[in-house]
Amino acid sequence: MNKKLIPFAYGENIYELDTGFFHLLGIKNILLDLDNTIEPYDQKTPTQRAKEFASRLIKEGFKIFIASNNTSKRVQSFAEFMGIPFVSMLAKPFSGPLKRFLARENLALEETILVGDQIMTDMKAANGAGIKTLLMEPLNLNEPIWTRFNRMFDKPRRKKIKEKRLSRHYKEIMEELKAC
Repeated sequence: MNKKLIPFAYGENIYELDTGFFHLLGIKNILLDLDNTIEPYDQKTPTQRAKEFASRLIKEGFKIFIASNNTSKRVQSFAEFMGIPFVSMLAKPFSGPLKRFLARENLALEETILVGDQIMTDMKAANGAGIKTLLMEPLNLNEPIWTRFNRMFDKPRRKKIKEKRLSRHYKEIMEELKAC
């Protein structure tokens, strides 16, 4: 399997995420995919849990961004409701726009992680840009046709990643780091 498709770690969803994982890795910057990572694709505005999650990350000292392929209008609306900066129309799976964003924001690669729900876009772009990746399960499978198409490639890769232990659950990595 192409190494750019393999996440550093995986988990269920961001709302069950133990943020101690980021602290143990020395992460300071978190890029959050929007659709089906923060909220379902068809959710028009952020829910209270999304706002609280963003607020908790900021209080814990992380610099967070929404990093999405979606339009500026949609992403800006979410980002403003959540009170965080954003980058839209990233053209994931291509890593060039993400690399330029990381450079423009002066984000250290080793201190940055992208959290997303798609192997073919989020993982490929972030791995190509040289940052860590955390693959989450999609919040909802009511998605546009192009995403459903990507899921046909995504599903067998997720299975292979887990079966062959090409990546590990983030909690397993946390336990290993705590033991050191």
